[in-house]
Amino acid sequence: MGRVVVGVAVTVAVATCALAAVVVGRRVRSRRKWKKVANVVRELEEGCDTRVGRLRQVVDAMAVEMHAGLASEGGSKLKMLLTFVDNLPNGTERGTYYALHLGGTNFRVLRVQLNGQPSSDFEHEVERQPIPQHVMTSTSEDLFDFIASSLKEFIAKEGDGSNISQDRRELGFTFSFPVKQMSVSSGILIKWTKGFSIVDMVGRDVAACLQEALTRKGLDMRVAALVNDTVGTLAVGHYHDPDTVAAIIIGTGTNACYWERVDAIIKCQGLLMTSGRMVVNMEWGNFWSSHLPRTSYDIDLDAESPNPNDQGFEKMISGMYLGDIVRRVILKMSLESDMFGPISPKLSMPFIMRTPLMSAMHEDNSPDLREVARILNDIFEIPDIPLKARKFVVKVCDVVTRRAARLAAAGIVGILKKIGRDGSGGITGGRSRSDMKMRRTVVAIEGGLYSKYALFREYLREALNEILGEDIAKHVILKVTEDGSGIGAALLAASYSS
Repeated sequence: MGRVVVGVAVTVAVATCALAAVVVGRRVRSRRKWKKVANVVRELEEGCDTRVGRLRQVVDAMAVEMHAGLASEGGSKLKMLLTFVDNLPNGTERGTYYALHLGGTNFRVLRVQLNGQPSSDFEHEVERQPIPQHVMTSTSEDLFDFIASSLKEFIAKEGDGSNISQDRRELGFTFSFPVKQMSVSSGILIKWTKGFSIVDMVGRDVAACLQEALTRKGLDMRVAALVNDTVGTLAVGHYHDPDTVAAIIIGTGTNACYWERVDAIIKCQGLLMTSGRMVVNMEWGNFWSSHLPRTSYDIDLDAESPNPNDQGFEKMISGMYLGDIVRRVILKMSLESDMFGPISPKLSMPFIMRTPLMSAMHEDNSPDLREVARILNDIFEIPDIPLKARKFVVKVCDVVTRRAARLAAAGIVGILKKIGRDGSGGITGGRSRSDMKMRRTVVAIEGGLYSKYALFREYLREALNEILGEDIAKHVILKVTEDGSGIGAALLAASYSS
C-alpha cells in the first residue's frame, strides 16, 4: 500500500514538473515573441530620432538649399519656382471675382464677393464637379470647353448669365499640375499627373487654352491669375492678416511658398517687380538632406514608388505615405512573431492603410483600444489581436506621426531662418537673438493632415517651441485656412484686375 502511495506521489510530482516545464516554456517563448516585437519598435524609434539638435541641422540645410535654388536653375533639390506674384491681396479689394480649381479628377468653380473692408470676411460660393473620365484623356479643347461650360452654368444660376457685368470679369485659375510660370497669368504645362493624359496640351500655355475656351463659350472674362495651391493659400492668409509671410500645404502631398525679396532671387536678376518682392513656390516635397532621419522602411517605400529618388521630404511627412510606413512596420512585426496570428496577405498590399485610418488608431482613447482592433480586422483581416499588440501598433503610429510633424516644423523654421524671421537675423545675419526685436510672423496652413489630426498639430507646435525657444516661438502664429487653394485664386484675380 505504501509503495502504491509513493508511486502515485512520484507520478504526480513528475506530472507537475512536466506541466510546470510546459508553462515555463510557454512563458519563455511568449517573452521572446514580445521581445522581438519590442525590438522592432525600439529600432523604429531610434531610426526616426528627431531630437532638437538634429532638427536644427535640418533647419540649416533647408535654408542653405533655398539659397542654392534661388541662385540658379537646377542648383538645388528645391526648385524655388518664380510665380511673378508681387502683389498680395490686403482686404481693400472690391467686387465679384471668380476662380476655377483643377487639382485632379474633381474641380471647383467659385465666386467671391469682396466688400473692400480690410479684416472683414467675404461671401463666397463653391460648386464641385467631377471631370468625366474621357475628358481627362481627350484633347485640350474638350477639357477646357468642359470647364468653361461648367463656369457658364455656374454664372447662369445667378439669374443673368448672358451679360456678365464689368466688375466680375476677372478670373483666377488654380492649376495643380507642374507648370513653368511665364508671368502671373501664364504658364507652360510641363507634364500631366493624377490620371490626366492630354498629349496636345503639354508645352502649351494653360491660361491661353482656358482663355480661348471662355471666348468660344461667349464669356467675356479674363484669366488674371494662374497659380498653384500654395500660392492661393498664401493669398487667403495675407488677405486676412498682413503679417502672413508663408503658406504650407500638409495634406495628401506637401509644399510651401513664401514672400521673398526680389534682390535675393539671383537667378532672375534684372527683373523689376513693383513691390520689390515675389512669392516663391519652393516645391519643398523634393527637399533632401543627410540629416533627415531615414529608416529601412523609408528606403523600401521609395524604391517601390512610381518616383524613386524623388520627393524625399514629402515621403516622410505627407498623408499619402504615413499610413503605408505604418503598414510596413506592422508587416515586419508579423514576420518577427506570431502575435498577429498567421501573416495576412493584406499586409503586403501597398497603400491599403490610409493615413486617416492610421490617425484613428493613433487617437483611439478607449481602454481596450477597440478602434485599433476594428481597423486591423477590417483592413488587414487580422482578428482577435491581443491588447498588448494593439498598444504596439499605437506606438508605431505615434513614432511615425511625431517624426513627420517635427520634420514639417523644421521645414517651416528653415523658411523663417532664410527670411530672418526666426530671431537669428537670417542665414547671413550676424546679430544675436538678444539684439533682435522679433516681429509677429504668420504662416498659413492648409491640408487635412494638419487640420484634422490633433496629435500631428500638437507635435508640430511642440517642435517649433523646441527649435526656436518659447520666447521666439510665441511670435510665430500658425493659422489654418479653408479652401485657400480656390478662394486664393479669386483674391489674386482681384489684386491683378485691370
